[in-house]
Amino acid sequence: EENFLSLDDILMSQEKLPGRAESALPRLAVLLGQGAGSAESVPEGSKLEIPLWLAKGLHDSKRRIISVELPKIYKEAWRTVFNADANVVDLHKMGPYYYGFGSQLLNFENPENPEIAQTILQATGGGSVLPISDSVCFLQTFIARFRRIMDSSQNAYNEDTSALVARLDELERALFQVGQKGLNDFQCWEKGQASQITASSLVQNYGKRKLAEVDG
Repeated sequence: EENFLSLDDILMSQEKLPGRAESALPRLAVLLGQGAGSAESVPEGSKLEIPLWLAKGLHDSKRRIISVELPKIYKEAWRTVFNADANVVDLHKMGPYYYGFGSQLLNFENPENPEIAQTILQATGGGSVLPISDSVCFLQTFIARFRRIMDSSQNAYNEDTSALVARLDELERALFQVGQKGLNDFQCWEKGQASQITASSLVQNYGKRKLAEVDG
């Protein structure tokens, strides 16, 4: 589930899914870009581009209100590209929240969704019931890109990194920043500019409790 206190998750929920109205949707025409009047309905059978937050609210497995299609970046053709060379894909252009948005496909029924969803679970340690050739694809994508991301972050000191992060999704950009912080902290330490290392408050409090027990 999304974390509604996370700005990234809020922005991710605005990403759109292709879909179809399986029944008439009253008073949603303006919201879905299908009409001009606030009272207009979306006719049954209309093709839609639905924000994730609204798609999750309208999706109901018992009542066929909307159907949701798999975005092309998660389809088999693109999985083949990732498997061949994950680093050639501009993830930020295709979907700035590729990993997080992909996990949200678990909420919808689609012929290809079980395969994609389970490959994402495999990548995050949730296990898989798929053949290894299918379930490992998403994990290989992340690993292949992760290596290059961390290499780049560790070899870019005091320089413009905008070109290095331009093709990364938001999760990858966060990882890049972690690598950059580690590099900068190390450089400061090497130059003697780092702050003095002190014991954490948890360790200090633990020591005080132990002394109190001995005195008691």
